[in-house]
Amino acid sequence: MAKRQWTVVAAALLLAIVTACKTNQPSSSPAATSNSSASQSTPDQFAAVRTIYDKECKSCHGQNGTGGPVKLEDGTKLKVPSFREGHALRHPDSDYLKQITKGGDGMPAFEKKLTAEQMNDLIKFIRREFQAGAAAPAK
Repeated sequence: MAKRQWTVVAAALLLAIVTACKTNQPSSSPAATSNSSASQSTPDQFAAVRTIYDKECKSCHGQNGTGGPVKLEDGTKLKVPSFREGHALRHPDSDYLKQITKGGDGMPAFEKKLTAEQMNDLIKFIRREFQAGAAAPAK
């Protein structure tokens, strides 16, 4: 009887080890690869505008939209406002569009560098990335 119990325990232990080893191995089945590729292929709706922000805006407004003191190549010093707090949260989109288009207060105009669609996408990007998706205030 003891031998039979020992055999059952050994078989259960062996089954547990084999099962554990199989669940830790990566699967190459089509179902497993399609699930992992689907989760990795979620498009970034701001991919194009993120590139524009990195090229045109990040040097003054910062990676995280916090702004701060900036010294331009010509030696001019600016205090760039944060997108994350203060008056930037209260500006309607039309104010952002005007500032991006015409520039001013040390900011260059982008009316000849960016399309209207790119400027509007930048505003949406700022709202989502730096203002936690805050809706634009009423005009």
